[in-house]
Amino acid sequence: MGPRGMSASLPGTRRALALVLLACVYVLDGYDLNAMAIAVPRLHGALGLAPESFGWVFSALLIGMGSAAALLAPLGDRFGRRPLIVGGVLAVALSTLGTSTAHGVPEFIAWRLLTGAGLGACLPNCTALSAELAPERLRATLMSVVSAGIPLGLAAAGIFAPAVVGLAGWQGLFLIPGVFAGLLLALLWFTLPAGRPAGPPAAKSAKVPQVELLRPPARLPFLVFAGALTLNAINLYMINSWLPTVLPRAGFTLDAAAWLAGTVQLAGLVLGIVLSALIDRWRPAVTMVGSFTVMAACFLAIGLTPPDPQRWTLLLLVGVGGASAAGLALPALTAYLFPSRLLSSAVGMGVLVGRIGAIAGPLVGQAMLTAQVAPRLFLAAAALPAALAALICLGIPAALRARRESEATA
Repeated sequence: MGPRGMSASLPGTRRALALVLLACVYVLDGYDLNAMAIAVPRLHGALGLAPESFGWVFSALLIGMGSAAALLAPLGDRFGRRPLIVGGVLAVALSTLGTSTAHGVPEFIAWRLLTGAGLGACLPNCTALSAELAPERLRATLMSVVSAGIPLGLAAAGIFAPAVVGLAGWQGLFLIPGVFAGLLLALLWFTLPAGRPAGPPAAKSAKVPQVELLRPPARLPFLVFAGALTLNAINLYMINSWLPTVLPRAGFTLDAAAWLAGTVQLAGLVLGIVLSALIDRWRPAVTMVGSFTVMAACFLAIGLTPPDPQRWTLLLLVGVGGASAAGLALPALTAYLFPSRLLSSAVGMGVLVGRIGAIAGPLVGQAMLTAQVAPRLFLAAAALPAALAALICLGIPAALRARRESEATA
């Protein structure tokens, strides 16, 4: 049976509303990420800040997320998901509104660090709670549907950016998620269950659940999950951070680049749900290895061809959309790799390790922009992390066996 407890005692309507609200937290995360990327090329004219100076601004968000995911998110396994989720959304509301007041790179770094901390505290608990609320036979699929809020948010930021900027300037890109987060946190507090996760306590030998992840049998599943997540994060954050800046250098307009940066996320949403459904109903290893292989082929094809709007749009829909899809499917896979009592800790520690790649991604992109690397070669560089992630996912069958063997001997 799947993870249960107070989450399972929720009436069906309230449980459905809770899942919708958790999806809204992911929408907030996705919108916030793309809003910063879209704002950067516009800040040169508004504030005189060069795009190449924003590498650490993007990475500050990820440092905050990784630190809070490891240090704060696991508290949800002991004290309940709701306080961590609501507290994290409150921090995001305040810091995102603060971002709209920034005038220099140090201010942007400070506000983005705080925004990342709020997201890092709440998102792993959103993932864990969605697993606890979902029926066992549809767990990965529903987890993916909930976390599909990320590409929805990314898409919304890109598609509506021209209208938002025209109405309220670049500041509007941050005022919108700040107000949205303020409204969301009240609904979360009154809807989410307040109990602790079900299941036996962590092993006495591990005073904190993070330690258990580094010991057999959880070690192999964690290494596979964290390794693939890290490599995918390099691509996800490098490309999403710089795509609105890179594409205009290949002949796209600012608005067209923003639109495409949003539209590829809709492809990621669809692909992510498909991948998660295949994880539930088919072969997780074949699903993930195949998706990363196709992704690598798309980025390599971009590197081998001159800029062409139609061809690049198609390849980016599959390549960048695939990176977003993997970002949905890999956390959904944790429901099969780890028991409920370790879910928040596994996702939180995975996010922390993954943030190594996520932090490196924008900085690698910044270095390539500074070196004036051609846009097609910039995008082709993403083929290497995708290919390496495909190799790591070959270890998924062994990771699933480790989980089953641990339950058989428990």
